[in-house]
Amino acid sequence: MQGYTKAGAMRIALATYSLAPELTEDDRQLLEPLARRGIHAEPVVWDAPGVDWTAYDAVIIRSCWDYYLRRDEFLGWVEKLEATGTPLWNPPAVVRWNSDKSYLRELEAAGVAVVPTRWVAPGEPAPLAELLEETGWDEAVVKPVVSAAAHETWRTSRARAADDEPRFRALASRQRVMIQPFLPEIVTAGECSLFFFGGEFSHAVVKRPREGDFRVQIEHGGSAVAVEPDDALLAAARAALRCIPGDWLYARVDGCTVDGTFRIMELEALEPALFLAWAPGAADRFAQAVEATLAAGKL
Repeated sequence: MQGYTKAGAMRIALATYSLAPELTEDDRQLLEPLARRGIHAEPVVWDAPGVDWTAYDAVIIRSCWDYYLRRDEFLGWVEKLEATGTPLWNPPAVVRWNSDKSYLRELEAAGVAVVPTRWVAPGEPAPLAELLEETGWDEAVVKPVVSAAAHETWRTSRARAADDEPRFRALASRQRVMIQPFLPEIVTAGECSLFFFGGEFSHAVVKRPREGDFRVQIEHGGSAVAVEPDDALLAAARAALRCIPGDWLYARVDGCTVDGTFRIMELEALEPALFLAWAPGAADRFAQAVEATLAAGKL
C-alpha cells in the first residue's frame, strides 16, 4: 500500500460468514463511520467462491462465526491471504494463535489470572468422574478447545459425572477438551467483556445468562448491559492483551471476578461480537482505529 490520506478512497473487506452475508446488525454500524473517513467497507463471505481478495486494500475479520466448525479450512483461507500479501486484521499469526483456547496456558504462564483449567488430550483414558475428583471441583463446565458461542459447552458435576461419561467420551474422542470449574458468579454477577480498539479501551458490558442457564451469549437467551470497569479490571485486561503475539486492531477480554480477582475466561482476537450498539461512539472509535492503522501503513 502506498501512502494513505483521507482524500484517498480505500476499499476494505469486512469478512463475514454465509448466515450473515450482509454483516450482523451490530457490525453494520461500522459502515458509516468508516465511509466518513474515506474508507469504503464491503461485507464479503470468507468462503465465497471467486472472491479476488487482492482487490482490497485490507481484509478485517468480523463475523466469521463458523470458523470453529471448519478450523482447518478457515486457517487455509488465512494462509492464502497471507501468501498473496493481502493485509489481514487481526494478522494471521494472531488469528492462528487465538483460534485454539490453549492460548490460555500462555496467559497463565505469563502470570495472568485465568480460570483454572484441566486440559484433556484426545484419547486420554481418565473418566470424567476421576478428573473431577482430581481437580476437586464439585461442578464444572466442559467445552472443546476449538469452539465459539458455547458450542458443545455443558455443565456437569461429580454427582452427574457417571451419567455424562458417554457424552464426555464422545467429545474427547474427536478433539481436545477443557474442563473448568463452574463459577456461580457468572449467574450472580455476570461475565464482563472489555473491548479494545487500536490498543485503547473502548467500552465494556456485563453479560448474564437467562434464568436456569449458564450461557451468557445473546443467542442462548443471555442479556447484556453497558458498564464502566474499575481500574483493577482494566489492569487485568491489559495484562492479558500483552500476551497477544504481535500487533492487533481489536480484542475483547472476557472474565469474571472471583473472590476479588478478575479471572480471564477468554481473550478474543479473532471474530468477537463487539457490542457496538451498547456504547455510544464505539463504532466511531473502531473506525478511528482502522484509520490510524491505515495511516501508519500497517494495513
